[in-house]
Amino acid sequence: MSHLSTAELALWQRGGLSHTLIDVRRGAKRSAEGDQIAGSQWLDPAQWLDWKDRFEGASAPVVVYCAHGHEISQGLVAALRALGADARHLEGGIEAWRAAGLPLCPVEPGGS
Repeated sequence: MSHLSTAELALWQRGGLSHTLIDVRRGAKRSAEGDQIAGSQWLDPAQWLDWKDRFEGASAPVVVYCAHGHEISQGLVAALRALGADARHLEGGIEAWRAAGLPLCPVEPGGS
């Protein structure tokens, strides 16, 4: 499975299931919105070649989200899966998370 619903991710978070949550929205979009899903780290999607190897053969699932859960997150999930990571994109991205009323926190200064 290469996707995860907002309800599934919320359950993972509540249950303490080990996973890495990555925000791959473009920097300007992320800054303009000013929030992120709690527990996520931002990685610049334009620099994915510099950070992709961190997740090669990762022992825990990697959940990637962008603004709407389309091109950016799905493309990066495909690349990470090709490297052997159990990577999944968040269906609907942060917009679906926000619409479901799930917890957000302010963007942390400096990137991640």
